[in-house]
Amino acid sequence: MPVPVEELKLEIVNAATGKPLDGRAAPGQAGALVVRELPEDGPRPEQWQLVPVQSTQDEQVLVIRNTADGKVLEQPTAAGGVRQGNPADGKKSQQWRVVPVENEAGLYFIESGTDDNVLDLDLDLEADPNASDGNGITVVLRPYDEDAASQRWRLVPAEPERIGDPVLRWARSGHWNGRQSWRLAPSPALRPAPGATPSFSDLLLVLDRFGTDQDAGGWKSEGTVPHPDGQPGWCTGLGLRFLAETGGRAPADVVALKPAKGVVTAAARGDGTFEDEERVLHPPASSASPADLWTFADMTGGGEPGIVVLAADGVRVSPRKEDGTFEPPAGEPALKAFGHGEQAGGWQADKHLRFLTDTTGDGRLDIVGCHDDGVRISLQNEDGTFAPLADEPVLKAFGHGEEAGGWLVDKHPRFLADTTGDGRLDIVGCHDDGVWTSLQNEDGTFAEPLYVLDDFGTAQGWVSVGEHPRFLLKTTGDGTTDVVGFGPHGVVVARGLGDGTFEPSKLVLNDFGTAQGWTPRKHLRFLADVTGDGNPDIVGFGDEGVWVAHNRGDGTFEQARLVCRGFGYDDDAGAWRVGHHPRFVADVTGDGRVDIVGFGGPGVYVARNLHRRFRTR
Repeated sequence: MPVPVEELKLEIVNAATGKPLDGRAAPGQAGALVVRELPEDGPRPEQWQLVPVQSTQDEQVLVIRNTADGKVLEQPTAAGGVRQGNPADGKKSQQWRVVPVENEAGLYFIESGTDDNVLDLDLDLEADPNASDGNGITVVLRPYDEDAASQRWRLVPAEPERIGDPVLRWARSGHWNGRQSWRLAPSPALRPAPGATPSFSDLLLVLDRFGTDQDAGGWKSEGTVPHPDGQPGWCTGLGLRFLAETGGRAPADVVALKPAKGVVTAAARGDGTFEDEERVLHPPASSASPADLWTFADMTGGGEPGIVVLAADGVRVSPRKEDGTFEPPAGEPALKAFGHGEQAGGWQADKHLRFLTDTTGDGRLDIVGCHDDGVRISLQNEDGTFAPLADEPVLKAFGHGEEAGGWLVDKHPRFLADTTGDGRLDIVGCHDDGVWTSLQNEDGTFAEPLYVLDDFGTAQGWVSVGEHPRFLLKTTGDGTTDVVGFGPHGVVVARGLGDGTFEPSKLVLNDFGTAQGWTPRKHLRFLADVTGDGNPDIVGFGDEGVWVAHNRGDGTFEQARLVCRGFGYDDDAGAWRVGHHPRFVADVTGDGRVDIVGFGGPGVYVARNLHRRFRTR
């Protein structure tokens, strides 16, 4: 876990004993800090905050502050235990470094800011592992010993302070004489707190089609779903349903891949509802395969989307016609590459990532793929054709094969983003050991990858793409591209430095992580601007409904608020299931603010964004 920022409260737990650091002095300890086990009916473990006093790319010096009384950890002036003192600006004896233990995710040394001594216990645990009494074990400073388990510490974030109102429900009460009555009793359900920002309307069933119930079409999603935040992504599988701006602008329409009919749509009316009529946008090709990947994309930058399919024989592009439908698939592919057939390179979805993105800044989308031997790119020409692939990859890295790094689709996310502000896209990837970056040169080639950050990798506890989603995007208005991830302990951000490297990562929110119960089997998590201020917020479809943590504009986030009692996993929130009930945020009213849309059992549900509107509930 990276070092938390100042706002987060946490317990500091000794890894050898499992007992928390406690500043409440016991008799005979003369104010020394201890680790001790607290009784279940006793006081809660003390909480601490890590306050940065000096930070560089190489190290971060901190003050460790007790949240109860504001006192800070202080090194002893002579032999004895570590104590607490009143904070003093620039006092070296109150400064510490929190250093990750190599190859042991979640463990840290707490090191003096003036020398190499670290926090340890005044006890020989090997000689007597149970030698402790109710007063605890004194914490001392000792020279670093890589084999001493007592020098390792865990940082355990406090429970998130989510904002939502409890729901009362009627409960039956029995009486001695056999009579029964009803009373209001608390329930595990929650509802949005009054005044929650952003605010959404209650769920409304706006279309009794495209649902999983038989009366709504009996739809079943199969295959890969698009990114729920609306980022360009490939889709595959019959029964797929999502939202897309098929006309190149909001509002977004309902789009689905229907057996025998192809791509169909229910057009948005602009008021949060949709037309009842299903319209065929793109008939299926005679050679269509379940392995085909397809998406909507504005290929030329002119505002008109096209349908792009990575078929068996290569890349096929169907432009949009004047009547709003798309040219049927016919003729030769635009590029005989990036397809799943052997004649197009044998690209497989579970091994080889492929992107549609403007790598040069000319407004036209190019095709980028990570194959076995590395990164391959086909630039789009002015006439809409694509340059053939070169014999060799443009970069022998970020590929599935061992010679290109052994990157795995389900474990190692890779991104294309401008990390330097020069208008050219660079390649960033999270491997086992952390983050690697390859900068794009002026001539379109790529520099050898550099290891830039020891976080966001499997070695730091980020076990898979599904368990711990990661994103590369701008979290603030300063123009730098940052790394954001939903880690084991919550939301982690590494701010970009504008040169392809990043600041040390920080835990900025104690929520939306696996420690708080968020799992890919039950919940969706992503980033989207739901308030219209230009900064991405955190959106999570949790147990009780939809939670939003508002972006403060500085790379940190407020505590999450329940904004919609619906679209959640619990029965009280609709019993929505990942894999069966796709959910998205998209603008379906055309007012420039995203709404919440879900494909449930009876059909399509919408909760409209009420931000800065007259409230209806």
